[in-house]
Amino acid sequence: MANTAVYLAYAGLAFMIALSGIGSAIGVSMGGNASIGALKKDPDKFGNYMLLAALPGTQGLYGFGGYFVIDQLFNLITPDMSLFNGIAILSMGLFLGFVALFSATKQGSVTSNGIAAIGGGNDVFGNTLILAVFPELYAIIAFAATFLISAGLGA
Repeated sequence: MANTAVYLAYAGLAFMIALSGIGSAIGVSMGGNASIGALKKDPDKFGNYMLLAALPGTQGLYGFGGYFVIDQLFNLITPDMSLFNGIAILSMGLFLGFVALFSATKQGSVTSNGIAAIGGGNDVFGNTLILAVFPELYAIIAFAATFLISAGLGA
């Protein structure tokens, strides 16, 4: 039974890292594509475009951070771990992974629209930055929940 728990736990970590990374890749690509179009209209704003395009990349870091918390900080995956802990880690992996996936893609949508607007001559960098924080908030909450649940399992 211990092997099953370990397999479930590592599957959870794989989902956590993969889904958050996929979301970040999609979100950053959306911002990058918008930046290419906006550069044609206003190349002097490249710094603004780059910063906004990079924002969805943080969700991938939350996925890696979740792995670090579970496997390195609290050292929850052990050969003698319980099936309950294995299922809990799988659940955390799916939870953080999917929240980060959707958060990053939606944040990429917000930043892409802001980049297009800036390229069109509108002064909306600050507003876009503020609005782009809202989708990210949910990934931060998911990461915090992962940390708290991990702390509870490690106690």
